[in-house]
Amino acid sequence: MIYKYDGRGEKCPVPLVNLRLLLKKMHPNDECIITIDDLGSITDIPKLLTKQGYHYREQNTVNGIVEISIKVT
Repeated sequence: MIYKYDGRGEKCPVPLVNLRLLLKKMHPNDECIITIDDLGSITDIPKLLTKQGYHYREQNTVNGIVEISIKVT
């Protein structure tokens, strides 16, 4: 299943908290795509994902928006 979360316009820690809730729902082979633009979230979310051992890909898009794709294995 592919989960999508648009966190643009939300300030940290809201995107981080919502992402943690999504990660708890996910199963192997699921994917989550999160879009964020808050500088705190752009820093904190990759740290969380790395610390918890998730595989993810980070892509910068226009106007300071970052899209993070997380794959559960």
